[in-house]
Amino acid sequence: MTLSIIIVNYNVQYFLEQCLQSVAVAAEGIDTEVWVVDNNSVDGSVAMVRDKFPHVHLIANHDNPGFAKANNQALKQCTGKYCLLLNPDTVVERDCFRQCIDFMEQHPDCGGLGVKMINGEGVYLKESKRGFPSPKTSFFKISGLIRLFPHHKTIAAYYMGHLSNDEINEIDVLPGAFLMVSKEALNKVGLLDESFFMYGEDIDFSWRIKLAGYKNYYLPTTRIIHYKGESTKKGSMNYVYTFYNAMVIFTKKYFSGGNAALYILLIKLAIWARASLSFVRRLMAKIMVPLMDFAAAYGGFLIIKNLWATYWADNINYYPPEYTFLILPIYVLILMMGSWLYGGYEKPTNLWRIVRGMGFGALILLVFYSLLDETHRYSRAVVLLGSLWTILSTLGIRGLLSILKVEGYELRRQRKPSMLIVGDREETTRVRNLIGSIGMEPSFVGMVSVVPQQEDRFFIGNSLQLSELIRYYKTDEVVFCSKDMTAQQIISLMSQLQTTGVIYKIVPEESDFMVGSNAINSSEDLYAIDLNTISAPLNRRNKRLFDIAYSLILLLFSPVIFWPQQRKQHFFRHCFSVLVGKHSWVGYANTALTEGGTTQPLPPIRKGIFTPCDMLPGNRHLDATRLNMRYAKDYKMSTDMLIVWRNLWNI
Repeated sequence: MTLSIIIVNYNVQYFLEQCLQSVAVAAEGIDTEVWVVDNNSVDGSVAMVRDKFPHVHLIANHDNPGFAKANNQALKQCTGKYCLLLNPDTVVERDCFRQCIDFMEQHPDCGGLGVKMINGEGVYLKESKRGFPSPKTSFFKISGLIRLFPHHKTIAAYYMGHLSNDEINEIDVLPGAFLMVSKEALNKVGLLDESFFMYGEDIDFSWRIKLAGYKNYYLPTTRIIHYKGESTKKGSMNYVYTFYNAMVIFTKKYFSGGNAALYILLIKLAIWARASLSFVRRLMAKIMVPLMDFAAAYGGFLIIKNLWATYWADNINYYPPEYTFLILPIYVLILMMGSWLYGGYEKPTNLWRIVRGMGFGALILLVFYSLLDETHRYSRAVVLLGSLWTILSTLGIRGLLSILKVEGYELRRQRKPSMLIVGDREETTRVRNLIGSIGMEPSFVGMVSVVPQQEDRFFIGNSLQLSELIRYYKTDEVVFCSKDMTAQQIISLMSQLQTTGVIYKIVPEESDFMVGSNAINSSEDLYAIDLNTISAPLNRRNKRLFDIAYSLILLLFSPVIFWPQQRKQHFFRHCFSVLVGKHSWVGYANTALTEGGTTQPLPPIRKGIFTPCDMLPGNRHLDATRLNMRYAKDYKMSTDMLIVWRNLWNI
């Protein structure tokens, strides 16, 4: 066996499938075995590998033992002369493995090898080559000085910035996303250190390769796309702790004496500093815009109240203090709550949701106003004018945030994107239909031929004209059909066009999804027939709010509703179970819960008291699988309302 490829996967099914397809192409003509170690994914990754890649050696863990331990599971069994640790969120060029093997054959002193990596926007990733993280090197990185002197030999040593990105060089640390090691070196070095859970194991492993007398090399003549997806977001406390704790483990292992103690102290201080900063940043990111909305709305209510009191009642002190300091803030909070319920605070921002939500809030205010005693009806005009002002001020704040280019508030993104699809006639047509089935409707879709000399009115140009086509058609997204293009062609085009500012997607052959972008954590950058509407934050929240509200209503009217129930013994148990979040009023039918199937998994939701099959009680001939898929793809709160209403006496 020449090459053993090991891929550790955790909940990135679509990226894994694309990765395995590129691996299959690159491994042609090479005696290769592929291992996938799945760390208890719940997104259908295991079923996908079994169904579409039966030749792959699959290890399906029932827990998440961490990156190092998962790799070791396969390293203990693989038989290749060379072993490659490869991330699932990567795409490799056709000749990538051949070039790496040839290089290692020609350089017996090469124990480990890394390659040139670009992200999903075609931009070079400086993580492709790194230096040893000494205390001094780490200080320059943590302090930010490395950004000021990115090519200085000492200050930029963390990313070895003094070395050319396009030249073969000896480096200290290999990237864990693509780390090839010879079996000979592996036998001397040993397996990955399992005390590292997620981060730092590549640094430790690379350093042990050097300590064993081998060299680590950076090979830029072949490239991979690395989407830089991470199971832990970098802004979270979990990431900060895991990453810096890995540095503590590394320090204790390779440093000693006072230097080690000082370095560990600095790392721990960095943990608390980063964690505190991260907490404050996340808190401000969540509350800053609502605070701005509240301040603007409350200020407007005060002005309107004073003007109305002055010109209508001829007395600026007409309204009592409790109206100013209690009632008006409640008005504003109800309007903001309406916006929140309709997704007005979701990103990317949607102005229509804000208008609808605050309009609903204003309606609630007027209804409650009409129910109040005459002595507490202060002014309907203030309610109406204040609500109108709140809507306008909130929209104005969104416009200001858009002008300032605050992430998530760019109003220009609400327009339909312009898209180019690169491939042959058959595949571009299939992808165009896929886009329509997902529910997207771009403002413009142009077909671009891969073959330069092809003349066909079906295409608006060819791949050599892509840069000009992007500018002329003001393109937002470019979709590459991997059936008609090699990974090398795609990577080359992405690298050439990285300054155009477009988003790149790749559609694997015979797949109903397309993936891309700079980071795989963003759902905006994963388009798939994934039935993920029910997973949207707004829908998850509305579904839970409906469950709580309906449970409370049933309990409130239980003296009337309980007695006609056909299943009295379950009534209160179901109400309280849904209320505390153990169940939902509507969930999937049992057929969607079977394991090992080849159909795409449904987004996880709570087990339901009822299912979509209960839309028509008594009908035993419904296609449960299709109903589940439709429910997940086109979720609406009204669907839950209808199902539970039709089963009101079967609670």
